[in-house]
Amino acid sequence: MMKSERERGLREYIEELKRRVKERGLKHSQQREEILTLLFHARRHLTPEEIYNQLKREKSTIGLATVYRTLAFLEQENIVNSISFGSEGKRYELNRGGHHDHMICIRCGKIVEFYNEELEALQEEIARREGFVLITHQLNLYGLCPQCQKRR
Repeated sequence: MMKSERERGLREYIEELKRRVKERGLKHSQQREEILTLLFHARRHLTPEEIYNQLKREKSTIGLATVYRTLAFLEQENIVNSISFGSEGKRYELNRGGHHDHMICIRCGKIVEFYNEELEALQEEIARREGFVLITHQLNLYGLCPQCQKRR
């Protein structure tokens, strides 16, 4: 994706954020935009602490509690998605609209995104067979990535 396309995409996300904030009767904040911008440019799923630390390195005045509150709001508004790591907390990514699932290394935390049409169809068939109307789903597969398997 070219830089101008990425910037246009970021502007669209920011405008959507502003619209949602206004609809909820909240005040616009530069800190929400900073978090959204960081997630837009991220090449991996980030923890709230990683987001906080990166923004602090960039001289932001944001607090960790604000990061957590903002991520909760963005997730509620379906602007970001999270993957839960149980006691290790959540990692966040921007919701770019395309569904995908995850393979997660239990040793190093590496996350690999994937999509498989046959698997999607099978999940829908199972839901239908059990009488469920599938609204959404998230599939996370846990194991060891190739690098961690070599270290065993």
